[in-house]
Amino acid sequence: MRDKARIAVIGIGSMGGKHLLDLSEMDGVELVAACDADGAKADAAAARHGIRAFSDSTALLDSGIADGVVIATPHYAHTTIAIEAFRRGTHVLSEKPIAVTAADARAMIAAYGEAKKAEPELVFAAMFQQRTQGNWTKSKELVESGALGRIVRATWIITDWFRTQAYYDSGGWRATWGGEGGGVLMNQCPHNLDLFQWLVGMPRRVTAFASLGKYHDIEVEDEVTAYFELEGGGVGHFITTTGESPGTNRLEIVGEMGKLVCEGGALSLAMNSKSMLAHLREAKEAWEALPFSVSEPTIEGPMAGNHRIVLEDFGAAIREGRPPRIDGREGLNMVLLDNAIMLSALEGRTVELPPPEGAFEARLSALAASSRAGSRSAKEPRA
Repeated sequence: MRDKARIAVIGIGSMGGKHLLDLSEMDGVELVAACDADGAKADAAAARHGIRAFSDSTALLDSGIADGVVIATPHYAHTTIAIEAFRRGTHVLSEKPIAVTAADARAMIAAYGEAKKAEPELVFAAMFQQRTQGNWTKSKELVESGALGRIVRATWIITDWFRTQAYYDSGGWRATWGGEGGGVLMNQCPHNLDLFQWLVGMPRRVTAFASLGKYHDIEVEDEVTAYFELEGGGVGHFITTTGESPGTNRLEIVGEMGKLVCEGGALSLAMNSKSMLAHLREAKEAWEALPFSVSEPTIEGPMAGNHRIVLEDFGAAIREGRPPRIDGREGLNMVLLDNAIMLSALEGRTVELPPPEGAFEARLSALAASSRAGSRSAKEPRA
């Protein structure tokens, strides 16, 4: 096992800057470089941490000074940088989303698979840090244990992403098809989409409605309502916006045996005395209620600082030659969900999952062609 993993950060926006600070304080990690297309930002970050500065990610990768890179650039660049890193046998931790389109995500995964033939211990991780949060790990445990029985409904109202016009005006790539490839789904909700499928599985099909620039002067969606048909016959709902205040963040997962609610970081579990599906068939009285009890499951594990957990695991996976806690390949499902929702909304139809190859990509390409951001997306750091 190596003593330290040499790691560089590519993209010095707010998240990249935070990752630099966290990595600089970790045991088992040697922070070696900061890279940003804005050379002044890279130089300033490098000076703060006493490391090397690069203004070109290819030059960084070719230098050979880093065992692994953390990619915190605008979304489109995740794909190109990761593929170049894999070709050089460099480990990758990608910020969310791993890619804008399913085609790009699959290209990353294919490049990783090819690179692993020569480097079997190569690491590909994704920054889905909310999977390490205590409330979500407990929710996963409860659902996987079968305590809720057959899942009949999963509803997430996640409208506490309020953003002002000033937020969108702060960067030329923000909320543009050419810069981010989407709005509230692609920028604010990747964690929620990832957690939804992680907890209850990938939907079979989706029917969605999205408003482009309903509340803000932007190109992309700032309000979405999606209806999912889940495996096993259950239904799902996903409601989000950046234009609502005060917002709500409430997830309900309903099974035949009860209901799990997560709101404000707290969990509430209501358990039926028997299966509601059995009771509705077997009850002798028309209004015969089904007894249930309510408890608050004990949450163990951290509720904050989760980016650092994933970064520490990335370094440890490199040193120990093992898979990471959050496999980057699992990021494909979040991208598929986003693409299917937006394809359904843009075309006004129900979309099967996975969506048809190239269908969303064609739609996005047409939108990006007239985007205000154009090709500037890969050159600006995410703020």
